[in-house]
Amino acid sequence: MCLGIPGKVIETFQNDDLPMAKVDFGGIVKEACLAYVPEAQVGDYVIVHVGFAISRVDEAEARQIFAYLEEIGELAEAEQRGTTNGGTP
Repeated sequence: MCLGIPGKVIETFQNDDLPMAKVDFGGIVKEACLAYVPEAQVGDYVIVHVGFAISRVDEAEARQIFAYLEEIGELAEAEQRGTTNGGTP
């Protein structure tokens, strides 16, 4: 399974003629290549997979994805604690 994570473009720049960006993922900033979405600008949200921004999304969609990811994390934590299904492991 492949997973793309939304992040907010906070800076754009060129690196060896490639459009690049610094992308904020909820406080963690990473660089991503914008070759597939060269129209992305500071303030836009992009979906990043293995270091490449693969699409732009609006802020509402990005927040919805964050909520889904948070739910997945909470479910995984509950499973590790054995508290899913009413406490039955």
